[in-house]
Amino acid sequence: METTQATCPLCSSPLVAESYPYRPFCSKRCKLVDLSKWLGEEYRIAGPPAGDGGVERDFDEDELL
Repeated sequence: METTQATCPLCSSPLVAESYPYRPFCSKRCKLVDLSKWLGEEYRIAGPPAGDGGVERDFDEDELL
């Protein structure tokens, strides 16, 4: 059976130990670069657009009084 070496998903450097503190990343830098990409909306999850995030509700104007 062949063993595969784990690699950093950002820079593809090999990960040395299973207990590496930044796993699955090779370094704190790669971990923070990945976080920055998520926060900067560079990554997208496949699917239909989510809209503006608001909740649509049907109600009568009389209910507001």
